[in-house]
Amino acid sequence: MVRKQVNPGLPTRRDTIAAGLFAAAAIALPARRSRAAQEVSVWSTTDRPIAQPLIDDFERRHPDLRVNYVELGSVELTARFLADEGREADVLWSSAMDLQVKLVNDGHAARHPSPHAAALPRWAVWKHEAYATTSEPVGIAYHRALWAPNELPRTHTALTELLLGDPQRFDQRVASYDIERAGLGYLLAAQDSLTTPQFWDLVRALGACRAMLHADTRSMIDDLAAGRTLLAYNVLGSYVEAQARRQPELAIIYPRDYTLVAARVAFVARDAPHPKAARAWLDHLLSPRGQQVLADECGLTPVLPAAARSHDLARQLGESARPIAIGPGLLAHLDRSKRAAFIARWRQPFDAAR
Repeated sequence: MVRKQVNPGLPTRRDTIAAGLFAAAAIALPARRSRAAQEVSVWSTTDRPIAQPLIDDFERRHPDLRVNYVELGSVELTARFLADEGREADVLWSSAMDLQVKLVNDGHAARHPSPHAAALPRWAVWKHEAYATTSEPVGIAYHRALWAPNELPRTHTALTELLLGDPQRFDQRVASYDIERAGLGYLLAAQDSLTTPQFWDLVRALGACRAMLHADTRSMIDDLAAGRTLLAYNVLGSYVEAQARRQPELAIIYPRDYTLVAARVAFVARDAPHPKAARAWLDHLLSPRGQQVLADECGLTPVLPAAARSHDLARQLGESARPIAIGPGLLAHLDRSKRAAFIARWRQPFDAAR
Protein backbone atom coordinates (compact mmCIF):
# COMPACT_ATOMS: atom_id res chain seq x y z
CA MET A 1 0.00 0.00 0.00
CA VAL A 2 1.37 3.38 -0.94
CA ARG A 3 1.20 5.96 1.83
CA LYS A 4 0.72 9.59 0.92
CA GLN A 5 3.73 11.60 2.00
CA VAL A 6 3.11 14.78 3.90
CA ASN A 7 5.62 17.58 4.09
CA PRO A 8 6.49 17.75 7.80
CA GLY A 9 7.37 21.39 7.49
CA LEU A 10 3.83 22.46 6.59
CA PRO A 11 0.80 22.11 8.96
CA THR A 12 -2.07 19.96 7.77
CA ARG A 13 -5.69 21.09 7.99
CA ARG A 14 -6.11 18.71 10.96
CA ASP A 15 -3.07 20.25 12.69
CA THR A 16 -4.47 23.72 12.15
CA ILE A 17 -7.90 22.79 13.55
CA ALA A 18 -6.37 21.02 16.56
CA ALA A 19 -4.11 23.94 17.33
CA GLY A 20 -7.06 26.28 17.11
CA LEU A 21 -9.12 24.15 19.48
CA PHE A 22 -6.32 23.92 22.05
CA ALA A 23 -5.80 27.68 21.86
CA ALA A 24 -9.53 28.31 22.33
CA ALA A 25 -9.62 25.94 25.29
CA ALA A 26 -6.64 27.66 26.85
CA ILE A 27 -8.42 30.98 26.57
CA ALA A 28 -11.86 29.72 27.61
CA LEU A 29 -10.77 27.81 30.73
CA PRO A 30 -9.48 30.82 32.68
CA ALA A 31 -12.56 32.77 31.60
CA ARG A 32 -14.86 30.11 33.06
CA ARG A 33 -12.92 30.11 36.29
CA SER A 34 -13.09 33.88 36.44
CA ARG A 35 -16.85 33.89 35.96
CA ALA A 36 -17.29 31.23 38.65
CA ALA A 37 -15.20 33.25 41.09
CA GLN A 38 -17.37 36.31 40.46
CA GLU A 39 -20.69 34.52 40.97
CA VAL A 40 -22.97 34.18 43.98
CA SER A 41 -25.47 31.35 43.82
CA VAL A 42 -28.73 32.25 45.57
CA TRP A 43 -31.31 29.49 46.00
CA SER A 44 -34.66 31.04 46.75
CA THR A 45 -38.41 30.48 46.96
CA THR A 46 -39.09 34.10 45.97
CA ASP A 47 -40.39 34.41 42.42
CA ARG A 48 -37.66 35.69 40.10
CA PRO A 49 -39.72 38.64 38.75
CA ILE A 50 -40.29 39.84 42.31
CA ALA A 51 -36.63 39.48 43.28
CA GLN A 52 -35.23 40.96 40.04
CA PRO A 53 -35.00 44.61 41.26
CA LEU A 54 -32.96 43.42 44.25
CA ILE A 55 -30.69 41.36 41.99
CA ASP A 56 -30.19 44.32 39.66
CA ASP A 57 -29.41 46.69 42.53
CA PHE A 58 -26.91 44.25 44.03
CA GLU A 59 -25.09 43.80 40.73
CA ARG A 60 -24.95 47.58 40.18
CA ARG A 61 -23.34 48.02 43.59
CA HIS A 62 -21.05 45.01 43.16
CA PRO A 63 -19.98 45.19 39.50
CA ASP A 64 -17.49 42.36 40.01
CA LEU A 65 -20.27 39.94 41.08
CA ARG A 66 -23.11 38.27 39.24
CA VAL A 67 -26.10 36.55 40.83
CA ASN A 68 -26.95 33.01 39.77
CA TYR A 69 -30.56 32.98 41.00
CA VAL A 70 -32.16 29.53 41.34
CA GLU A 71 -35.90 29.59 42.02
CA LEU A 72 -37.28 26.51 43.80
CA GLY A 73 -40.25 25.43 45.89
CA SER A 74 -39.49 25.39 49.61
CA VAL A 75 -39.59 21.60 50.04
CA GLU A 76 -37.62 21.08 46.83
CA LEU A 77 -35.04 23.67 47.88
CA THR A 78 -34.33 21.90 51.15
CA ALA A 79 -34.24 18.43 49.59
CA ARG A 80 -31.95 19.51 46.76
CA PHE A 81 -29.59 21.31 49.13
CA LEU A 82 -29.27 18.21 51.33
CA ALA A 83 -28.88 15.88 48.35
CA ASP A 84 -26.07 18.08 47.04
CA GLU A 85 -24.52 18.33 50.53
CA GLY A 86 -24.49 22.10 50.15
CA ARG A 87 -21.76 22.19 47.52
CA GLU A 88 -23.49 24.50 45.02
CA ALA A 89 -25.55 27.04 46.98
CA ASP A 90 -23.98 30.13 48.52
CA VAL A 91 -27.14 31.54 50.11
CA LEU A 92 -30.48 29.93 50.93
CA TRP A 93 -33.42 32.35 51.05
CA SER A 94 -36.78 30.73 51.79
CA SER A 95 -40.23 31.50 53.18
CA ALA A 96 -40.36 28.08 54.87
CA MET A 97 -38.96 29.40 58.13
CA ASP A 98 -39.04 26.08 59.96
CA LEU A 99 -37.16 24.23 57.22
CA GLN A 100 -34.53 26.98 57.20
CA VAL A 101 -34.14 26.78 60.98
CA LYS A 102 -33.79 22.99 60.72
CA LEU A 103 -30.94 23.38 58.26
CA VAL A 104 -29.24 25.93 60.50
CA ASN A 105 -29.78 23.78 63.59
CA ASP A 106 -28.21 20.83 61.78
CA GLY A 107 -25.04 22.80 61.11
CA HIS A 108 -25.49 23.82 57.48
CA ALA A 109 -25.11 27.60 58.02
CA ALA A 110 -22.03 29.75 58.41
CA ARG A 111 -21.92 32.24 61.27
CA HIS A 112 -22.10 35.77 59.87
CA PRO A 113 -22.42 38.71 62.30
CA SER A 114 -23.85 41.14 59.78
CA PRO A 115 -23.13 44.83 60.45
CA HIS A 116 -26.87 45.41 60.00
CA ALA A 117 -28.00 42.87 62.60
CA ALA A 118 -28.27 45.37 65.47
CA ALA A 119 -30.96 47.35 63.63
CA LEU A 120 -33.23 44.33 63.13
CA PRO A 121 -35.99 43.20 65.52
CA ARG A 122 -34.76 40.65 68.06
CA TRP A 123 -37.06 37.94 66.69
CA ALA A 124 -35.43 38.30 63.26
CA VAL A 125 -31.90 37.18 64.22
CA TRP A 126 -30.86 33.72 65.35
CA LYS A 127 -27.28 32.98 66.41
CA HIS A 128 -26.00 35.41 63.75
CA GLU A 129 -26.57 32.58 61.30
CA ALA A 130 -30.22 32.87 60.21
CA TYR A 131 -31.83 36.22 59.46
CA ALA A 132 -35.41 37.23 58.73
CA THR A 133 -35.29 39.56 55.73
CA THR A 134 -38.99 40.40 55.41
CA SER A 135 -42.00 40.80 57.68
CA GLU A 136 -45.00 39.61 55.65
CA PRO A 137 -48.53 39.33 57.06
CA VAL A 138 -50.68 36.40 56.03
CA GLY A 139 -54.35 36.93 55.28
CA ILE A 140 -57.54 36.07 53.42
CA ALA A 141 -57.38 37.04 49.75
CA TYR A 142 -60.54 37.62 47.75
CA HIS A 143 -61.99 38.85 44.45
CA ARG A 144 -63.74 42.20 44.98
CA ALA A 145 -66.41 41.68 42.31
CA LEU A 146 -67.64 38.47 43.95
CA TRP A 147 -68.29 39.89 47.42
CA ALA A 148 -70.42 42.50 49.15
CA PRO A 149 -68.20 44.48 51.55
CA ASN A 150 -70.29 43.71 54.63
CA GLU A 151 -70.15 39.92 54.16
CA LEU A 152 -66.37 39.55 54.17
CA PRO A 153 -65.04 37.62 57.20
CA ARG A 154 -62.84 39.73 59.48
CA THR A 155 -61.71 37.02 61.90
CA HIS A 156 -60.83 33.33 61.72
CA THR A 157 -64.02 32.45 63.57
CA ALA A 158 -66.11 34.48 61.12
CA LEU A 159 -64.46 32.66 58.22
CA THR A 160 -65.27 29.28 59.78
CA GLU A 161 -68.91 30.24 60.32
CA LEU A 162 -69.21 31.63 56.80
CA LEU A 163 -67.93 28.45 55.16
CA LEU A 164 -69.99 26.11 57.31
CA GLY A 165 -73.11 28.25 56.91
CA ASP A 166 -73.25 27.99 53.10
CA PRO A 167 -71.29 24.93 51.94
CA GLN A 168 -73.01 24.88 48.55
CA ARG A 169 -71.86 28.39 47.68
CA PHE A 170 -68.28 27.65 48.64
CA ASP A 171 -68.04 24.12 47.27
CA GLN A 172 -64.63 23.97 45.53
CA ARG A 173 -64.56 27.80 45.48
CA VAL A 174 -62.08 28.28 48.35
CA ALA A 175 -58.31 27.86 48.08
CA SER A 176 -55.55 27.17 50.58
CA TYR A 177 -52.18 25.44 50.78
CA ASP A 178 -51.70 21.71 50.51
CA ILE A 179 -49.59 21.44 53.64
CA GLU A 180 -48.02 18.16 52.48
CA ARG A 181 -46.54 19.80 49.37
CA ALA A 182 -46.00 23.40 50.51
CA GLY A 183 -43.42 24.07 53.20
CA LEU A 184 -44.87 27.51 53.91
CA GLY A 185 -48.37 26.03 54.09
CA TYR A 186 -47.29 23.52 56.73
CA LEU A 187 -45.52 26.23 58.74
CA LEU A 188 -48.61 28.46 58.76
CA ALA A 189 -50.96 25.62 59.68
CA ALA A 190 -48.70 24.64 62.57
CA GLN A 191 -48.57 28.24 63.80
CA ASP A 192 -52.37 28.53 63.49
CA SER A 193 -52.78 25.43 65.65
CA LEU A 194 -50.48 26.89 68.31
CA THR A 195 -52.33 30.20 68.31
CA THR A 196 -55.85 28.89 68.77
CA PRO A 197 -57.53 25.48 69.25
CA GLN A 198 -60.36 26.76 67.03
CA PHE A 199 -58.02 26.28 64.09
CA TRP A 200 -59.28 22.71 63.74
CA ASP A 201 -62.84 24.01 63.31
CA LEU A 202 -61.58 26.05 60.37
CA VAL A 203 -59.86 22.98 58.89
CA ARG A 204 -63.16 21.12 59.20
CA ALA A 205 -64.90 23.97 57.34
CA LEU A 206 -62.29 23.96 54.58
CA GLY A 207 -62.70 20.22 54.21
CA ALA A 208 -66.51 20.46 54.16
CA CYS A 209 -66.44 22.87 51.22
CA ARG A 210 -63.82 20.77 49.43
CA ALA A 211 -61.28 23.58 49.31
CA MET A 212 -58.86 23.54 46.39
CA LEU A 213 -55.38 22.80 47.72
CA HIS A 214 -52.30 24.39 46.16
CA ALA A 215 -48.55 23.91 46.41
CA ASP A 216 -47.74 27.60 45.94
CA THR A 217 -49.12 31.10 46.41
CA ARG A 218 -48.98 32.07 42.74
CA SER A 219 -51.50 29.45 41.60
CA MET A 220 -53.92 30.48 44.36
CA ILE A 221 -53.78 34.09 43.20
CA ASP A 222 -54.21 33.07 39.56
CA ASP A 223 -57.38 31.15 40.42
CA LEU A 224 -58.71 34.14 42.35
CA ALA A 225 -57.99 36.51 39.50
CA ALA A 226 -59.78 34.21 37.06
CA GLY A 227 -62.84 33.99 39.33
CA ARG A 228 -62.48 30.24 39.80
CA THR A 229 -62.31 30.73 43.57
CA LEU A 230 -63.99 33.24 45.86
CA LEU A 231 -61.29 33.50 48.49
CA ALA A 232 -57.96 32.01 49.50
CA TYR A 233 -56.87 31.37 53.08
CA ASN A 234 -53.36 31.95 54.51
CA VAL A 235 -51.96 33.84 51.54
CA LEU A 236 -48.86 36.03 51.71
CA GLY A 237 -50.13 39.59 51.56
CA SER A 238 -47.07 40.83 49.69
CA TYR A 239 -47.94 38.65 46.68
CA VAL A 240 -51.59 39.69 46.64
CA GLU A 241 -50.77 43.40 46.99
CA ALA A 242 -48.19 43.21 44.21
CA GLN A 243 -50.68 41.49 41.89
CA ALA A 244 -53.44 43.91 42.88
CA ARG A 245 -51.43 46.80 41.43
CA ARG A 246 -52.00 45.17 38.03
CA GLN A 247 -55.38 43.60 38.81
CA PRO A 248 -57.26 45.87 41.24
CA GLU A 249 -60.09 43.35 41.57
CA LEU A 250 -57.83 41.43 43.97
CA ALA A 251 -57.60 42.37 47.64
CA ILE A 252 -56.70 40.92 51.02
CA ILE A 253 -58.02 41.06 54.59
CA TYR A 254 -55.76 40.72 57.61
CA PRO A 255 -57.83 39.09 60.38
CA ARG A 256 -58.51 41.24 63.42
CA ASP A 257 -58.21 38.43 65.97
CA TYR A 258 -54.63 37.61 64.95
CA THR A 259 -52.51 37.89 61.84
CA LEU A 260 -49.48 35.67 61.43
CA VAL A 261 -46.45 37.52 60.13
CA ALA A 262 -44.04 35.28 58.24
CA ALA A 263 -40.53 36.03 57.03
CA ARG A 264 -38.19 34.96 54.26
CA VAL A 265 -35.20 33.58 56.12
CA ALA A 266 -31.70 33.76 54.64
CA PHE A 267 -28.39 32.25 55.63
CA VAL A 268 -24.93 31.73 54.16
CA ALA A 269 -24.27 28.05 53.52
CA ARG A 270 -21.48 26.61 55.67
CA ASP A 271 -19.70 25.19 52.61
CA ALA A 272 -20.60 28.03 50.25
CA PRO A 273 -18.33 27.88 47.17
CA HIS A 274 -18.14 31.69 47.16
CA PRO A 275 -18.35 32.71 50.84
CA LYS A 276 -17.21 36.32 50.39
CA ALA A 277 -19.81 36.93 47.68
CA ALA A 278 -22.44 35.14 49.79
CA ARG A 279 -21.81 37.46 52.75
CA ALA A 280 -21.99 40.47 50.43
CA TRP A 281 -25.43 39.35 49.18
CA LEU A 282 -26.78 38.76 52.69
CA ASP A 283 -25.47 42.11 53.92
CA HIS A 284 -27.05 43.88 50.97
CA LEU A 285 -30.35 42.12 51.68
CA LEU A 286 -30.29 43.36 55.30
CA SER A 287 -28.92 46.83 54.59
CA PRO A 288 -31.13 49.95 54.62
CA ARG A 289 -30.64 50.18 50.85
CA GLY A 290 -31.58 46.55 50.22
CA GLN A 291 -34.57 46.76 52.54
CA GLN A 292 -35.82 49.85 50.73
CA VAL A 293 -35.52 48.07 47.38
CA LEU A 294 -37.53 45.18 48.82
CA ALA A 295 -40.24 47.63 49.85
CA ASP A 296 -40.32 50.05 46.94
CA GLU A 297 -39.41 47.87 43.96
CA CYS A 298 -40.04 44.24 44.93
CA GLY A 299 -43.34 44.84 46.71
CA LEU A 300 -42.24 42.91 49.81
CA THR A 301 -42.61 44.15 53.37
CA PRO A 302 -39.10 44.65 54.79
CA VAL A 303 -38.07 43.55 58.26
CA LEU A 304 -36.07 46.70 59.00
CA PRO A 305 -38.29 49.05 61.05
CA ALA A 306 -36.76 52.12 59.39
CA ALA A 307 -38.08 51.06 55.97
CA ALA A 308 -41.24 53.09 55.30
CA ARG A 309 -43.69 50.29 54.59
CA SER A 310 -42.90 48.59 57.93
CA HIS A 311 -44.44 51.54 59.78
CA ASP A 312 -47.56 51.30 57.61
CA LEU A 313 -47.85 47.60 58.40
CA ALA A 314 -47.45 48.15 62.14
CA ARG A 315 -50.25 50.74 62.12
CA GLN A 316 -52.48 48.50 60.01
CA LEU A 317 -52.12 45.35 62.13
CA GLY A 318 -51.69 46.83 65.59
CA GLU A 319 -51.91 44.26 68.38
CA SER A 320 -53.23 41.57 66.05
CA ALA A 321 -49.76 41.00 64.56
CA ARG A 322 -48.15 37.68 65.51
CA PRO A 323 -44.59 37.60 64.11
CA ILE A 324 -43.22 34.08 63.77
CA ALA A 325 -39.87 34.24 65.56
CA ILE A 326 -36.80 32.46 64.21
CA GLY A 327 -35.51 29.86 66.63
CA PRO A 328 -35.69 26.30 67.93
CA GLY A 329 -39.41 26.65 68.68
CA LEU A 330 -40.03 26.13 64.96
CA LEU A 331 -38.53 22.65 65.11
CA ALA A 332 -41.26 20.99 67.20
CA HIS A 333 -43.62 20.35 64.31
CA LEU A 334 -40.80 19.00 62.14
CA ASP A 335 -40.40 15.90 64.27
CA ARG A 336 -41.28 13.09 61.87
CA SER A 337 -43.96 11.43 63.98
CA LYS A 338 -45.53 14.75 65.02
CA ARG A 339 -45.57 15.95 61.42
CA ALA A 340 -47.23 12.75 60.22
CA ALA A 341 -49.87 12.95 62.97
CA PHE A 342 -50.53 16.64 62.25
CA ILE A 343 -50.96 16.08 58.51
CA ALA A 344 -53.22 13.05 59.10
CA ARG A 345 -55.51 15.11 61.37
CA TRP A 346 -55.51 18.01 58.92
CA ARG A 347 -56.33 15.80 55.94
CA GLN A 348 -59.15 13.87 57.58
CA PRO A 349 -61.97 16.35 56.82
CA PHE A 350 -60.79 16.71 53.22
CA ASP A 351 -60.82 12.94 52.71
CA ALA A 352 -64.23 12.64 54.36
CA ALA A 353 -65.74 15.19 51.93
CA ARG A 354 -64.64 13.36 48.77
